[in-house]
Amino acid sequence: MKVTPYLNFDGQCEEAFKTYERVLGGKIVATFYFGDSPMAAKYPEMAKKVMHARLDIGDQMILGADAPPELFQQPQGSSVMLELDDTAEAERIFSALAEHGDVRMPIQETFWAKRFGHVVDRFGTPWMINVSQPAYAAA
Repeated sequence: MKVTPYLNFDGQCEEAFKTYERVLGGKIVATFYFGDSPMAAKYPEMAKKVMHARLDIGDQMILGADAPPELFQQPQGSSVMLELDDTAEAERIFSALAEHGDVRMPIQETFWAKRFGHVVDRFGTPWMINVSQPAYAAA
C-alpha cells in the first residue's frame, strides 16, 4: 500500500505542478483537462483547468487537480511531509517553496531534526521539510 497526497487547487494546479516538478526533481507524467473530459459540459468555465495531474518523484507520486470554485477549500489540518537525508537539499527545497509563500516555522535544527521547517507555498499547499536526527530517524 502507498499513501499518496492529492492536492486541490483554486485554478493554479498546472503552475503548481510545474513548480513542484522543478523544485522536487520529479516528472509530470499525466495532465488531463476538464475541457477534454466528460465533465466539460458541467464545468465549461473550467475547460482549461486541470481535472487530474500526476507528478512522479522517484517511486512516489503527488496527484492534484483544480477544484471547481464551489468545491474548493483551502487546505487545513494537514501538510505534505518531505523527509530528506541531506540538509543542504532540505534548505534548497524549503527556500524554493517559501518563495512568495508563508513561512510558518523557519527551517532550523530541532531536538528531533537536523533541519525542520513548515511553509505554505504560494499555491496554498502546506509543506513540512524534515531531516531527522539519527536517534529519531526510525521513530
